[in-house]
Amino acid sequence: MKKLTLLLLILQVMAASAQIKPEKTFTNPILPSGPDPWVIFNNGFYYYTHTTGKNLAIWKSRSVTDLKNAVRKVIWTPPAGTNYSKEIWAPELHYIQKKWYMYFSADDGDNKNHRLFVLENKSQDPTEGEWVFKGQITDVTNKWAIDGSVFEHKGKLYLIWSGWEGDKNGEQHIYIAKMKDPLTVESSRVKISSPVYPWECYGDLRNSADVQHLNVNEGPEILKHGNKLFLIYSASACWTDQYALGMLTANVNGNLLDPATWKKAALPVFKQSPENSVYATGHNAFFKSPDGTQDWILYHANSFPGQGCGNERSPRAQPFVWKKDGTPDFGVPLATSVAIPLPAGSK
Repeated sequence: MKKLTLLLLILQVMAASAQIKPEKTFTNPILPSGPDPWVIFNNGFYYYTHTTGKNLAIWKSRSVTDLKNAVRKVIWTPPAGTNYSKEIWAPELHYIQKKWYMYFSADDGDNKNHRLFVLENKSQDPTEGEWVFKGQITDVTNKWAIDGSVFEHKGKLYLIWSGWEGDKNGEQHIYIAKMKDPLTVESSRVKISSPVYPWECYGDLRNSADVQHLNVNEGPEILKHGNKLFLIYSASACWTDQYALGMLTANVNGNLLDPATWKKAALPVFKQSPENSVYATGHNAFFKSPDGTQDWILYHANSFPGQGCGNERSPRAQPFVWKKDGTPDFGVPLATSVAIPLPAGSK
């Protein structure tokens, strides 16, 4: 009887152990290359894109962390000889009013001619249907512009981007404008952030004529939480190891077109971690876990110092939490050797 009881106990322990599944994990980077990553979740799928420089492509996957096995589709290649044929940067995919829109910046091969453009797709799946080029999207100044992003707040659409005050390279600011619809800017542009802190001003622009200090605010992205709006942006030149994320904060009831509504954090909220061998952390996006319980940051970074602003930059993802004061705590960029549990609800 004792032997039988012991055997039953062993079998129960074995059965219980069999039900405990090891936690599934992933490691960064999630792709070997991918500057300016962007992702959006819709109808059970994540749709991801990043800068290729020559076309616009979308990855479709049930899991952001499994992009290497995702279906990838080139949705648009620009015709040659136009003012949007070259240097296609920072595409963003948005689902607005039951249509898909892809916003991106491009030029004719001369950086001073960079502007924002947009495509539209009426299909419910952005990897299907027809993508139609809808032209340039701009305010009345029509100045240099990159890194366009769109968000909705209290029933109104807003466009945010990085631009020049005039026509000369040397300083990039963050602008905001109200939109009439997903294709049209309605208001004048308003400058809400300029590089003012030393950590926003790393990088020299060199050409045959001179050496010019380059101060940068770019890659603006909106993050909503509680009664606050956070605008997370990238600061300093992208080719420096000091490329980092800064933060503006606004009350949800404030006038978003009033610069005084936005308060800038004095220190970066996410930056390089030499001890983890992660450099030039920047140009981020945000997403929720499949079950909606976790907040994640998606960003690009280099694995070695001095790798610059090219295709060595790879997309990485990690969860973040919220501080007691309601602000985000992104922590430090994790090393590529760290096993990260999959987003909650991943299949």
